Amino acid sequence: MRSSANSGLYKFLNWAAIALLVYLVLVAVSTVSGGFKIASGGSEGAKEIFAFATNPFVALLLGALATALVQSSSTVTSVIVGLVAGGLPIHIAIPMVMGANIGTTITNTLVSIGHIRNKEEFQRAFAASTVHDFFNLIAVAIFLPLEIMFGILQKLAASLSHIFVGDADLSLKSYNFIKPLVKPAVGLVKDALGFLDGKALGIAMVVAGIGLILFAVTALGKLLKKALVGTAKDILHSAIGRGPIAGIGSGAAVTIMVQSSSTTTSLMIPLAGSGVFNTRQIYPFTLGANIGTTITALLAATSITGPAAEVALTIALVHVMFNVFAVALIYGVPVLRELPITLAEKLAHIGANNKSAALGYVLGSFFILPGIIMMAVR
Repeated sequence: MRSSANSGLYKFLNWAAIALLVYLVLVAVSTVSGGFKIASGGSEGAKEIFAFATNPFVALLLGALATALVQSSSTVTSVIVGLVAGGLPIHIAIPMVMGANIGTTITNTLVSIGHIRNKEEFQRAFAASTVHDFFNLIAVAIFLPLEIMFGILQKLAASLSHIFVGDADLSLKSYNFIKPLVKPAVGLVKDALGFLDGKALGIAMVVAGIGLILFAVTALGKLLKKALVGTAKDILHSAIGRGPIAGIGSGAAVTIMVQSSSTTTSLMIPLAGSGVFNTRQIYPFTLGANIGTTITALLAATSITGPAAEVALTIALVHVMFNVFAVALIYGVPVLRELPITLAEKLAHIGANNKSAALGYVLGSFFILPGIIMMAVR
């Protein structure tokens, strides 16, 4: 009896520790996001970056850079909706939205770095994080040229927005429970670094957030191995690992609830690193998160009234259609479906054997290349 009671107490404490570490991951991601926003200028910084967009390809890279800096595709796409309502040409806004899809995947990669001290765990985690990158890159490679040549997404979205536009304010920002949940802890980190100001504070918050990610993800991976056995593992697999429809549906639903694809996909990375799920099982959940994240721009657009309402809703619907059509096409065609997994696993194998290559991929893809192009066209 005593042994059973001790076992029950151990399980309770283990799950309590997991809950705390999950909370720390959320706090860490929010701290990094807040730090990036301070260092880069947040929404105003995104607007300044977008001022350099002169053609679709530059707009694509600037959308990716802005999202990597601000650490929130929801923020960037909402800014784009506002810019379109203010007169930004929609043919420039569309590649920006596509770029935001690419830039948001950096958060997953930062979380995967928490497993870098264990080669096998890092390889699994890095593959699970970069499958998101490769899916979005392939989606852009297919749909951006089609959009430039034929304007398919814009025409469909414009037709729908003409039907649905109205004066209703459907904003659900007040229902985002993650932000108020982590805000006090992020505030503590910010207060602790209060002796700094301006960009220095932002950079310090990024460093502190990454440090917290490294600690929390490492500890979380160890505890998950112990906790996710038997019934607990079966329940999780029934939601995510049962098949593509369940994975896509659960990914979309969770992302709509928390209004952050970075949050939902980042919480999957420790599960991949610890071996609970493999890249193939995480993949559909990631695609669902891609679809779910479109809710923020859609709600931002529906809150705009007057003459700009229709064009604002058009760009938000373009975001929805781009992600839905990309999932239907790429995941629906077997050859295309396997490509992101194959590329992610190859890159993860290289990164696990050469950590500097993994770091070079992150810095080069998300910051250096877009930054060079931005400076070149400035």
